[in-house]
Amino acid sequence: METLTLTERQIKIIEAAGKIITNAGISGLTIKNLSKEMEFSEAAIYRHFKSKEEIIISMLEMLAEQMDNSFSKIDINLSPEDRLKQLFASQFEYFKKHSFFVVAVFSDGLLEESKQINEQIFSIMQVKMKHLVPIIMAGQQTGVFTSKISTEELVHIIMGAFRLQMYKWRVSHFELDIDRIGNNLMESLLTIIKK
Repeated sequence: METLTLTERQIKIIEAAGKIITNAGISGLTIKNLSKEMEFSEAAIYRHFKSKEEIIISMLEMLAEQMDNSFSKIDINLSPEDRLKQLFASQFEYFKKHSFFVVAVFSDGLLEESKQINEQIFSIMQVKMKHLVPIIMAGQQTGVFTSKISTEELVHIIMGAFRLQMYKWRVSHFELDIDRIGNNLMESLLTIIKK
């Protein structure tokens, strides 16, 4: 994965955009609102990003890079079950600290924004699959996970369940205990996929 190079100011703009998205949704993210949040002119925003779309794309690229880095640190010597648990624990932990990513990825209307945004959301899914597939395959090869369902389908089941959980957390305005529901989800998924 290509390393994203953002200036400190661009990161601050993305974080401010994230705050606006969390409070007002994607429709609330305008360059005017962003300049108010940042307390500098709209022209200053445009010196760092050409458009709202570019800010959202950079935000999604940041998320994809963080996920790839975080998932790459999982110890491959752990059992497939423990690797799977660590992968999701790291994801929940990151989203707790940066909930605006959840809002951005699960915002109504975001997918209609642009082809490039769609491609970036797809790339986030690809990053997750890149790390999930080898874990599931290893679990199937060692007889820990069921082989009655293909690796690809197991990955879809896991990712779909995770996506639904994140969506529920977002629509609850982050009031659900994500650690508890995340652990419950992981245990339920393991019950389903283990032999």
